[in-house]
Amino acid sequence: MLRSLTSNLKLQTSNFIPQTSMKNFALIGVAGFIAKRHVTAIKDTANNLLAAVDKFDSVGFLDGFFPNADFFVEIERFDRHIEKLKRTGTKVDYVSICSPNYLHDSHIRFALRAGADAICEKPIVLNPWNIDALKGIESETGRKVYTILQLRLHPSIIALKQEVENDKSGKIYDIDLAYITSRGNWYDFSWKGDSHKSGGIATNIGVHFFDMLSWIFGGIESNVVNISSEHKTAGFLKLKKANVRWFLSIDFNDLPQNVKEKNQRTYRSISVNGNEFEFSDGFTDLHTQSYNHIINKNGFGLDDARNSIETVYQIRNSKEVGLINEYHPFCKKNKTN
Repeated sequence: MLRSLTSNLKLQTSNFIPQTSMKNFALIGVAGFIAKRHVTAIKDTANNLLAAVDKFDSVGFLDGFFPNADFFVEIERFDRHIEKLKRTGTKVDYVSICSPNYLHDSHIRFALRAGADAICEKPIVLNPWNIDALKGIESETGRKVYTILQLRLHPSIIALKQEVENDKSGKIYDIDLAYITSRGNWYDFSWKGDSHKSGGIATNIGVHFFDMLSWIFGGIESNVVNISSEHKTAGFLKLKKANVRWFLSIDFNDLPQNVKEKNQRTYRSISVNGNEFEFSDGFTDLHTQSYNHIINKNGFGLDDARNSIETVYQIRNSKEVGLINEYHPFCKKNKTN
């Protein structure tokens, strides 16, 4: 059943609901890798980017999208500009946040206090208590915080969730997740290599997978970490409807040999009850779909992100137990005990 659902499902592009008026956006962190997807989404939903900021100025791609957008390399001048727009009657409806993980909380606060809704890349924050504080500021300002959980919009993942919900047998699914996205020496010298800024491997490259799994299979009942290091982490999650063995790494040496022979640097595998779950296709417009949902007040908010943030926080602060009980097969080559 799983194989037929996922292999025969075709991507269906969301039908955009016409807006009564064009929305104005500002964007923080526009020089980053993920920012281009946000800029594309703003353009594809027929809205406007008024201003952007990043301390790096390699943002020439904006010419193909919003050449008239104001650009700043200092957050203080960007702040002053947003305030000026507000005072002169130009409303900034949304601030999109693509900055480093540890700055998300601060930049969300900036957006809400500027009178805009915030759209923040994952992880929305690093710590669970940040969510509670932001909910308080939502109440104070009357504004809303949204996050990008685009895997929840993927047709194959939606189909799997529907299959699990329709399964009344009470069975527990067995999940194996492996994601290896090898990184060069630069990684350790960037903010991503600092766990205080990125949240570590589980947060930086795994948070969207943990969100997807808990969304489909229910809340976490236990969380065990088998391996924990700067470049890889692995563990076992017991969810309401699934047992999950997971392995995350940025180490090239962890790639399967056949992947290395193809000169590929990334490997992703999710199996459900021994069957490979394929969802490599269908990612083309998921950020645009996310923006469409948000603009129409159907986006994912702080409470939607809570489970995954609590999960990666627990992983980051857990002591590794070594290779005992259940663990992902890829852990064997990293055996230390």
